[in-house]
Amino acid sequence: MDNLVWLIPAFPLIGFTLLLLFGKRLGEPNAGWLATIMVSGSFISTLCVFIGMVGKPGEERVYEITLFEWIPSGELTVGLGFLADPLSITMALFITGVSALIHMYAIGYMHGDQNFSKFFIYLNLFVFSMLMLVLGDNLLITFLGWEGVGACSYLLISFWHQDPANASAGKKAFVTNRVGDWGFMVAMFLLFFNIGSLKYSDIFSSVINADALTQTTATAIVAMLFIGAAGKSAQFPLYLWLPDAMAGPTPVSALIHAATMVTSGVYLLTRMNPVLAEAAGWSTNLIWIVGLFTALFAATAAVAQNDIKKVLAYSTVSQLGFMFVAVGSGLYVAAIFHMITHAFFKALLFLGAGSVIHGMHDEQDMRKYGALKKVMPITASTFIIGWLAISGIPPFSGFWSKDEVLLAAWNENRVAWVLLLIAAIMTAFYMSRLVFMTFFGEKRWGEEEKETNLLDEGEEILPSDEDQPHTVNPHESPVLMWFPLVALAGLAVFAGILNLPFSHDTKYLEKWLEPVLFGNEVHVLASTSTKWLLAIIAIIGATIGVVSAAWVYLKNRFDSTKIELPILQDAWRFDRSVSEFMGGPGKKVFELVTWFDRTVIDGAVNGAGKLTQGLGTRLRATQTGLIRTYALGMVIGAVAILAYFVSRMNF
Repeated sequence: MDNLVWLIPAFPLIGFTLLLLFGKRLGEPNAGWLATIMVSGSFISTLCVFIGMVGKPGEERVYEITLFEWIPSGELTVGLGFLADPLSITMALFITGVSALIHMYAIGYMHGDQNFSKFFIYLNLFVFSMLMLVLGDNLLITFLGWEGVGACSYLLISFWHQDPANASAGKKAFVTNRVGDWGFMVAMFLLFFNIGSLKYSDIFSSVINADALTQTTATAIVAMLFIGAAGKSAQFPLYLWLPDAMAGPTPVSALIHAATMVTSGVYLLTRMNPVLAEAAGWSTNLIWIVGLFTALFAATAAVAQNDIKKVLAYSTVSQLGFMFVAVGSGLYVAAIFHMITHAFFKALLFLGAGSVIHGMHDEQDMRKYGALKKVMPITASTFIIGWLAISGIPPFSGFWSKDEVLLAAWNENRVAWVLLLIAAIMTAFYMSRLVFMTFFGEKRWGEEEKETNLLDEGEEILPSDEDQPHTVNPHESPVLMWFPLVALAGLAVFAGILNLPFSHDTKYLEKWLEPVLFGNEVHVLASTSTKWLLAIIAIIGATIGVVSAAWVYLKNRFDSTKIELPILQDAWRFDRSVSEFMGGPGKKVFELVTWFDRTVIDGAVNGAGKLTQGLGTRLRATQTGLIRTYALGMVIGAVAILAYFVSRMNF
């Protein structure tokens, strides 16, 4: 089974190649089915490798395969190889499984799009890149996949690039992630200079057995890795690209937010846990502090968004903050556990939102929804399961994983636990708000309505004479779209079984990941009674969030405008401030840097070249080609040297 590892990324790569060559000829829906079959083949291959691993002892669940030598350059030798171990196969399982469902969903969602086959070319390439990221046996292969998902995010977010806003969102994602890429590259350079290899097995053996890194160097590496992780996993202040990523088609949003790109940072930090263990405490503290702040910051923004996809986008940023709290606290299993459950319920929520948008004829403003449960029963039922899961209501999967993260915060710092609990309560509130505004209450749609645009502040722009009445007739999505919803709903319900806290025997994920954590998983000091108390408090908190939202948005007992403040709708104006700086003072700074580079740096280089050229021009005059002239010069030189030595002698 281990020999099948190379097939996991091979399938989507083959799909990408075939679609690139024959995609237009295949057309709709065949191009979509080919892409879906390729990713499904990747999932089956991963499942086979997983089954083969389960039957082995823990210490034998690590398999490396090198296909060929990729970069032989002096002391740097990098092979194109794969590392199959519990962490990489766990990642590959939910990446391929969720991606296959998203591909199937996209066949229905993208129906009629003129670039149907191109869309699936990008999707297959995206999945291939993510698999290279998690399966690579060295940091350079991981970085190859890292850059691949970045490029694919640009292509997919700006897929409908005819709209300038979509094109701008794609560029924003690409540029923002370059900051994180810089951090990743510096970390690679530091590791190679100190260890002499970029291969994970070499790095871990050197760090664990030979103490190859000083604490200062390890701390610098962790800081740089964290910058890289913050870029890909949208942590403050590098989260800016993720809310704007909603510009892409909804299947792209699901793929980025649930199964691929945003999980990269959490994976990288977990993979490098031996280096984190050697670093100074402040570096890991920084990880959970930034994660905690991001979780709270994004939750406050999500409370006031009216675009259904924007609510889910800020929710993803917040949930990633939860995962960073777990990583920074040393509870890597909790981070991976929440990553897995989040992949299921967030993919479900995004695809459910896409189903609503599809049924509402591309309308994304929740203020124009209401009472959709009656006309979209399958979408509503599955979405409600995702809502209960992310809200932390037992026995749904999100309760079990989020409870583990809250326990990590408690183990690290009591204040951190309180603040993270507040973020969890806010999660239940804003997700309940979304569900109640969309599926319950009075309908705010109807037939023969005029198009009106609503500002976030609540002002209404009256329609112009050119606006035409349109018919709003919500309807359930076709089977290709609701079947993935049903499958993901089942996973969102039962995924908590992976790591139940009742005893060590029920912590299947924890036991599974032990070989790749090298004993660096922090031991939780809380007693059993304390854990039960914390879980009960978390349930009460989630219930308060749900009931509060019902009080405001179903019972109308409280003015919602007092909650949906303009500053929250604008996400504390941070994004706007950054954009204004980049377009104003920042632009002048960049122009100054450009002038310095062009005038001083290029001037020095070009000046040296011109000086050499000028000297050469003048010296060329002495090259007459006459042997007698050269001989005379040699004689004069010899006489001059002889005269010099004679003058230095003492007679």
